[in-house]
Amino acid sequence: MAGKFLKFFTPFVKAMPEIKQPQREVTFKEKFIWTAVVLIIYIILSNIPLYGVNLADSTDYFYWLRVILASQRGTLTELGIGPIVTAGLIMQLLLGSKIINVNMSDPYDRAMFSGAQKVMAVFLTIFNSIAYIAGGAFGKLSEIGIQGAFFIFFQLLFAGIIIILLDELLQKGWGLGSGVSLFIAAGVSGQIFWNCFSWIPAQDNLPRGIVIAFFTVLFDGKSDTNLGQILLRGSFPSLLGIVTTIIIFLVVIWFESTRIEIPLAYRGYRGFKSKYPMKLLYVSNIPVILVNALYANVLFFGQLFAGPYSGIRAKNGGLIPDFWVNLIGVFRIQEGTGTVSGNQLIPTSGLIYLLTPPLGIDQVVADPFRAIFYLVVLIFLCILLGRVWVEVSGLAPRDIADQIIDSKMEVPGFRSSSKIIERILKRYIPTLIILNGIIIAVISFSADTLRALSSGTGLLIAIGIIHNYAETISKELAASQYPGMRALLGMD
Repeated sequence: MAGKFLKFFTPFVKAMPEIKQPQREVTFKEKFIWTAVVLIIYIILSNIPLYGVNLADSTDYFYWLRVILASQRGTLTELGIGPIVTAGLIMQLLLGSKIINVNMSDPYDRAMFSGAQKVMAVFLTIFNSIAYIAGGAFGKLSEIGIQGAFFIFFQLLFAGIIIILLDELLQKGWGLGSGVSLFIAAGVSGQIFWNCFSWIPAQDNLPRGIVIAFFTVLFDGKSDTNLGQILLRGSFPSLLGIVTTIIIFLVVIWFESTRIEIPLAYRGYRGFKSKYPMKLLYVSNIPVILVNALYANVLFFGQLFAGPYSGIRAKNGGLIPDFWVNLIGVFRIQEGTGTVSGNQLIPTSGLIYLLTPPLGIDQVVADPFRAIFYLVVLIFLCILLGRVWVEVSGLAPRDIADQIIDSKMEVPGFRSSSKIIERILKRYIPTLIILNGIIIAVISFSADTLRALSSGTGLLIAIGIIHNYAETISKELAASQYPGMRALLGMD
């Protein structure tokens, strides 16, 4: 039975709109169509600006979260998938740490758990909307007015509920994968496409898109620019960036496909053997996502406390001398241009500066200490958070050992005991966690330093999602052609 925590959400779960699970087998074609419809709706929401909002004089405190949250500044997807991801993370941590007791094999408990997660996502949408408005993300509250603030709030709430239902539509089996993965992959892919094929002129009088710029230089006889000048283009997409993106894509796919296999045998059935595969990237890109979410929040609060408009600075009438505030961070104001709405605060020194990745080889050469410090801290946090995630997500050696025993399997040559299997798994899993943290940290750092066509975190997330989608589609196609393989593929 559900605990008190889940029972608290019961009235809210009953009042929430719900997507029913399909009562029949959904064909691959239908799933593909529904997935495309969900994606199109999200793209439409991402291009509808919030009514009554003027971003010209506002500051975007959350620009570092955009890739992770699949959000678009100043549109109906301002909050993106943030409430869904945060609610899922909170519920997963509560479940994994045994703070709440949920029997996931009980259909009622499982339904209440997913319902409570959806309700919490709505609560977080309300909280984030109020925080954004009160924090001045859309301009000063005195300029917006109470009526305008309510109107913006209801736009964000309505769009947030739609996004939650779109994700539920895919999760319930009507589509492929999840809405969270689909929206992030679409956002990063769109950013890469824009950086490849944009026709908008950059400051070097060439198209912003590196592919268009390459052919412009190659075939435009009137241009004074040669290929060497677009090898590195500063803050604009470059030839090095597109080569880096391709190499990282191939490297991550290779790492995702590399596995360590532990031989298993069925108890009581001689001759029936199997293997338990463990990926080299055991926890995939989860640690780097958590680290960047942590960095983004540190940057957000750093902007509030140490930004040029901070009320605690002595020059702004505060009580703390600027010297001590500057240890947190010093920021310069970068005005929004082109597709960037609102101003951004870019760290130039202090702790916040050291915790942001160097964007380009020139920044690494100019300040190698910052690059080394950032990489070391990134590797340390990826390993640390990887360990934490393994413990709370059911991937620890003791959890895997219990799963193997429950499935009536054993390691040949060893006694059938969860303790024995746990001891065997401990030879591999801790090492895999360390290797996972080092590999994804170095790849993310390399992507940022060599200015790939998306951020290092965004690129890692998108590649992992695309790889998972490729596996899902392969399974769906195999199951549609050979229905008897559904159980073998783990789809029933």
